[in-house]
Amino acid sequence: NMINLTVNGKPRPIESEVDLETYLVSFGLNLKFVAVGYNGDVIKKEAFSGLVLKDGDVLEIVRPVGGG
Repeated sequence: NMINLTVNGKPRPIESEVDLETYLVSFGLNLKFVAVGYNGDVIKKEAFSGLVLKDGDVLEIVRPVGGG
């Protein structure tokens, strides 16, 4: 069963349930520098690994823009 996520406004289907931390790391994101909104709530980094993504979830992944 495909799981249909919406990430930063775009559809992003995944093949199976995965926790948020694993999902973010799969993009090569540095979790120290990422803020995540999950279905309208900001999620603390400590909670990423315990949060399993489900069909219909909406994520907003925000990375600060590095300068210099």
